[in-house]
Amino acid sequence: MQGKESDPVILTHIHGLGYTSDGQNIYIPAHDGLRKFSQGKWGEVPGYKHDYMGFSMVDGGFYSSGHPSLDSDLKNPLGIVKSTDSGKSLEHLDLYGQIDFHLLSASYSGQTIYAFNPEPNARLKTVGLYYTLDEAKNWQQSEMNGITEEVVAMSAHPYDDAIVAVGTEEALYMSTDYGNRFEKIADIPVTAVAYSLEGQLYVGGYQDKGVMFKMGAEHTLNELKLPELINDAPSYMAINPVDEQELVFTTVSKDVYLSNDQGVTWIKIADKGEALDH
Repeated sequence: MQGKESDPVILTHIHGLGYTSDGQNIYIPAHDGLRKFSQGKWGEVPGYKHDYMGFSMVDGGFYSSGHPSLDSDLKNPLGIVKSTDSGKSLEHLDLYGQIDFHLLSASYSGQTIYAFNPEPNARLKTVGLYYTLDEAKNWQQSEMNGITEEVVAMSAHPYDDAIVAVGTEEALYMSTDYGNRFEKIADIPVTAVAYSLEGQLYVGGYQDKGVMFKMGAEHTLNELKLPELINDAPSYMAINPVDEQELVFTTVSKDVYLSNDQGVTWIKIADKGEALDH
């Protein structure tokens, strides 16, 4: 049920972040359903309160994995699902009732999905990175040459299906051949990666404090000014698909910050999981 207007909106956990295609709503899967921030106000997105994982907003909807709400009759886990109506209904694409993907990223304008498979199953025989170009009808395994550390963050390019960026606790990597070969871009501990609709890569990390970079020409990383993030770091980032000046990021401590000027200034819209209206 929708809470009363006076009830505070709480982000119990934060398992993703993204904008609706019109740029008007920020969606956050918060363990017990979707929360949204729009025109300075927080609210709950109507529908079942699924525990979405690997949440990836795309043009016209989202792809996700995770666990169903306790008041639904869906199998657990969800496998890979797609919604084009803000989660009111889910289309089951693959591995329904079998696997929960925590690391999943879909290209914004296509049908390509990258997923890190956590354990062998009926469809994906080994642990590792896989991709599909047709919404999970067929899968290919990426060789992941060049990476030896555990992947902690991943973002698919919005329109070039062969490009995917991943981060580890040691470095930022990029592949231009569907994850078969990765090039190390920077030796920084990465906590989040996100592409804008224009194909601009943003990187969150930790270097004595939380940091964020925007990738420039020849893979140079230009640091953005952030609020002071002591013992904290960006956990998810998103760029408005209609206005690239607008950025939003969440932190490990469940703070949420919004900028309308490419990170020159920021406003805090959630503090340790408690939503703040503006």
